[in-house]
Amino acid sequence: MNQRACPPPYTLTMELTHRCPLRCLYCSNPLELTRADKELPIENWLSIIEQAAEMSVVQANLTGGEPLLYSALPEIVVRLKKHDIYSNLITSGIGLTEKVLFELIDCGLESIQISLQSANASTAELIAGRHAQEQKLAALKLAAQSKIPLTLNMVLHKHNLDEVEEIIDLAESLDVKRLELANTQYYGFALLNLEHLLPTKKQMEAALAVYDAKKKELAGKMQLSWVIGDYLESSPKPCMGGWASRHIVVSADGTAYPCLAANAIKTLLFPSTKEKSLRWIWEESEAFNAFRGSDWMVEPCRSCEFREKDLGGCRCQSFLLTGDACQADPVCKLSPHHYIVEKKIEAASGLNKEKLVYRQF
Repeated sequence: MNQRACPPPYTLTMELTHRCPLRCLYCSNPLELTRADKELPIENWLSIIEQAAEMSVVQANLTGGEPLLYSALPEIVVRLKKHDIYSNLITSGIGLTEKVLFELIDCGLESIQISLQSANASTAELIAGRHAQEQKLAALKLAAQSKIPLTLNMVLHKHNLDEVEEIIDLAESLDVKRLELANTQYYGFALLNLEHLLPTKKQMEAALAVYDAKKKELAGKMQLSWVIGDYLESSPKPCMGGWASRHIVVSADGTAYPCLAANAIKTLLFPSTKEKSLRWIWEESEAFNAFRGSDWMVEPCRSCEFREKDLGGCRCQSFLLTGDACQADPVCKLSPHHYIVEKKIEAASGLNKEKLVYRQF
């Protein structure tokens, strides 16, 4: 298969700010965070929304950092509503008061995703770098009572994977209708903290068994989803459904990426929305075309029977672990670099608080 056809993106992810009240050990933001004085002004974001509408983008994820810290957030929601682009707020819940929530709903906000770090307050504080459990639970209760479509997101790792049943029960008690249990993806700060976060395979299997049982029990009452932790899988996940096939991410400084982790690939020059149009970036830029189709593939991906299924795995993970984004994802058991993942699994150890790396602002 040659160059993949280039339909318009389905989802626009808007990283409005990298500012955040939390310091999560698994934060997916880049290691070099955009300072407040370098953030895109509202005029740029409104222009990006106009361009996205012209490209028939269906959904916008409003994220950060903490998007509630971006003062023009209501104006962004209004503009998305004007163009009938579905808006989804991804927030820590810190700062989500009744006034703020209902203002955003009045502006046209259509769904909200709130994160928790753990069902246990002390574990949550360890992971988030500050005590915030009470504020988060209050935000979840407020959102559930408002009847706006609500998703509770829980990133799973060594320190809360044994809590899966407790987490699901907590979500049910909060009247949450959708719970996403997302195993940690090892990019950014999570990669730096991998040895403290990566669970054992036995721990993962036990948690998944609990999840499967609870999913059957709650069928029709709560929608549960499970995002795999691919370091412990023998085959890789497709690269965001295919590199630059469905998503376009605009970071806080205006740089555009095919996914939230792509900034890690230092061999590509990613274009800026301050210099190029969204359509040009999507259709013409070298970075967005780099891994479309399969011409870029090397062996064993090039001749692999699964290449149309897993698409060679994650390009960002390949670069982070091998230094070459064209290589087969080392998670794959067929990759010549699979030993790197095996060594990281072996090296994962107990918690050493002196070695924890928290994001700094």
